[in-house]
Amino acid sequence: ALMPSISTAISRKQQPNTNTFYFITFTCYEWISLFEITNLYSYIYECFDHLELRKIYNCGYVIMPNHLHMLVYMANNEKTINKIIGESKRFMAYEIVKRLEKLRRFDLLNALGQSVTQHERRKKKKHNVFRPSEDIKEIMTEKFIRQKLNYMHKNPVSGKWKLVENYLDYIHSSARFYELGEEGVFHVYHYQEINNPA
Repeated sequence: ALMPSISTAISRKQQPNTNTFYFITFTCYEWISLFEITNLYSYIYECFDHLELRKIYNCGYVIMPNHLHMLVYMANNEKTINKIIGESKRFMAYEIVKRLEKLRRFDLLNALGQSVTQHERRKKKKHNVFRPSEDIKEIMTEKFIRQKLNYMHKNPVSGKWKLVENYLDYIHSSARFYELGEEGVFHVYHYQEINNPA
């Protein structure tokens, strides 16, 4: 299948390592709540499934209205994490545009289209759906893993976000799995179990 020619900001810094943990963030263009507007949540879970088929195991996540964080264990030896995540973002971007067209949100489509540079247009790119950002970081220590999980899980109640009273009640998150041992909407791997998935 031909890959849709749509915005994908692949992290500038290539991450060649495999059999290691990564913290990944996607942020919608200009922080617009595109996941919420297009109700993309179940599609994102499908993308998580697809990543797992490619040996990128989800060890924690939160899907916010306009960005998502994931902690993954990368065990794919064929491609870099940048390449695989870049493809996932492309599919997501394509789906968001399709849904915006269906919703007749031409205001948003115009905004996403106007930011595309001449150079990008020549490469057949039509919309910037995500912010270009350094969004893939290798995580080396357990301390950092715990820090990232805590940061991610508290996201729905931090700063301007008051999506729920208690962060454990936010459905699009792996918080309950880590704090209460309850399976959430999406099955995640406990990072301690995967540390040695030989």
